[in-house]
Amino acid sequence: MGDVATLDAGQQHLRALEHANRVRLARARLKRKIGSGELAAAEVIVSCPWEAHSMSISDVLMSQKRWGRARCRRLLLSIGVPENKQIGTLTKRQRLALAVVLGKEEPTRQA
Repeated sequence: MGDVATLDAGQQHLRALEHANRVRLARARLKRKIGSGELAAAEVIVSCPWEAHSMSISDVLMSQKRWGRARCRRLLLSIGVPENKQIGTLTKRQRLALAVVLGKEEPTRQA
């Protein structure tokens, strides 16, 4: 009986590692898209895809070009949201407020 529990625990551990690896790779892909400008950080915050659900807001913001810790802190302080708050735990009001501020912060592109 003890052998069965050990095997199940080992399989559960492997499944957990596989899931963590999938999440890590998906987050890296998401950050690259944000960094390249292919995807807007505001869009990620509003839509909250599965891979970003447990990411901190500061991770998403700092994956943008020219965004460091100081700029991220300044923005989040202005709307009253802690920087370590997870995207999935934001209220609808917080998501929209953050998206509006991010929309204003984006540089205007000249054609």
